[in-house]
Amino acid sequence: MKNHGINLFLTLFMTFGGTVIADDNLIGHWPLTDDGQDVSGNGMHAVVHGVHFSASDRSGQRTSAVFDGRTAWLEVPANDRLNTGSNDFTVSAWVHTDAALDDVPGDILSQYDSESRRGFHLAVKTNAGVTFSQANNRQLQFGIDQNRAQEGWTDRGRPGNAVLAFALCTFDGNLYAGTCEPGVNESGHVYRYAGEEQWTDCGSPDASNAVTSLAVHDGKLYAGTGKYRLGGSALAESENNTLGGSVFRYDGHSRWIDCGGLPDAEAIGGLVVFRGKLYASSLYRPAGFFRYDGGQTWQDCGSPRRPDDAPGETTHMRMEALGVYNGWLYATSYDGGRVFRFDGQQWFDCGQLGDNTQTYAFAVRAGRLFVGTWRSGRVYRFEGPHHWTDVGRLGEELEVMGMLNHNGRLIAGTLPMADVYEFDGRSSWKQLTRLDHTPDVRYRRAWTMAEYNGHVFCSTLPSGRIYSWRAGRIAMADRTLPSGWHHVAAVRSNGSLKIFLDGKLAASELGFDAADYDLSNNHPLQIGAGPNDYFTGRLSDIKLYRGALTAADILIQAKH
Repeated sequence: MKNHGINLFLTLFMTFGGTVIADDNLIGHWPLTDDGQDVSGNGMHAVVHGVHFSASDRSGQRTSAVFDGRTAWLEVPANDRLNTGSNDFTVSAWVHTDAALDDVPGDILSQYDSESRRGFHLAVKTNAGVTFSQANNRQLQFGIDQNRAQEGWTDRGRPGNAVLAFALCTFDGNLYAGTCEPGVNESGHVYRYAGEEQWTDCGSPDASNAVTSLAVHDGKLYAGTGKYRLGGSALAESENNTLGGSVFRYDGHSRWIDCGGLPDAEAIGGLVVFRGKLYASSLYRPAGFFRYDGGQTWQDCGSPRRPDDAPGETTHMRMEALGVYNGWLYATSYDGGRVFRFDGQQWFDCGQLGDNTQTYAFAVRAGRLFVGTWRSGRVYRFEGPHHWTDVGRLGEELEVMGMLNHNGRLIAGTLPMADVYEFDGRSSWKQLTRLDHTPDVRYRRAWTMAEYNGHVFCSTLPSGRIYSWRAGRIAMADRTLPSGWHHVAAVRSNGSLKIFLDGKLAASELGFDAADYDLSNNHPLQIGAGPNDYFTGRLSDIKLYRGALTAADILIQAKH
């Protein structure tokens, strides 16, 4: 408490270059040096839930709040002052994330009611295990909603001669798609989205028929390749028999650097980054799981074993989606409908999900891990090892594939009808659309998803087309947030949302009617929690303003 007098003075005035700026529109100011107290004079004190105040802040001279990504957060009780309605407001914060993470980064600040789908969130977003890919990596998002969604899904075209886009990933300001193109003289390509229905060819990493997975690691885009067995989707098998099973690093234009292959693998399954290392799995038998050690070297990390093997038998489980959550690397399986997790050294069984024979994509919503399944078409929520809660079936569908949390809404794609559903937060799913209408086929798939430019993109089989949709409005920085301390500001101003990173404009969403988004709700303001996940990292000097700060004001704050 001894620093609060000084902090109150700093709240009222900021001095930079001889210029004094009044902070007279503050709703709340939480320095987070010693506790959750508000020093604005408005009494917006936060209740501390598991947050520690022991880490050096950006100056190295005082403490900041440490958030463990599991249960730690700060709760500012609901108050009329917090309800910004349809008016302008600004969030300002200093944010620290580590370079090597074993969790998704999570929400910085939010006031969001999932029942009414109303409110806002400011987050660092990672979507891992979206079927095969790490679709988004440490990207800033500032989202608002008043239970509004785009009417219909927009056709974004067909990359190349794709029967499907196996993988979607946002990297360095662009959306990339990895395709399966099964013709005898064709191969899997990577394409960059060029707007409307246009895709720019970025080349084929190798001669196999598919680019099966994409991930961003250490500032570079990586692609896994494979010979996809189209019979698994009840289609004619590919005439291209070239095996894949290698990983490549993108070198611009249509150049790809060979980073080596997984032993005996004909196709890469999942790609994911865990504790600063890139991991890959083998899609088909033999099962395999490997860590990238640079050059063309992959270290065998072992595969989980079937728990119910008879004495003397050892069956290694094939892994598909790879996700990261609460300190573990999680893997779905083609064998036995189970989920496993990896601590960096060994595998642990997390149990069987109902009577399913396969598990698919991961998603994290409101701090909880969700998994899709075949053949019940159900989604399960993880409560702990061998403890799963069935949260409902998606219509009459059989398989739940691409799945992610978009602006507070958990959505998922399906087989056999290529539908997309939205979760109600309890145990029901509402159909949003049917994306693939190809006639005379047994299976249609809404395969995988990624967020880009404030929308969610979803790929389909067998049409090979990609569609986009938007819930509410999101300003999204489509580049990876660097590790370390950074100043982040989010501004709602009339019909726009803007994100500033270290004083520079990083993202914007323009052109909506401010009156359409009244964010008032009765939920508490959450620091370090929200509709995505608990925050993993450190926070300092959080401010919530009534009104829109100017770019000049934000730059001044970023330089202090």
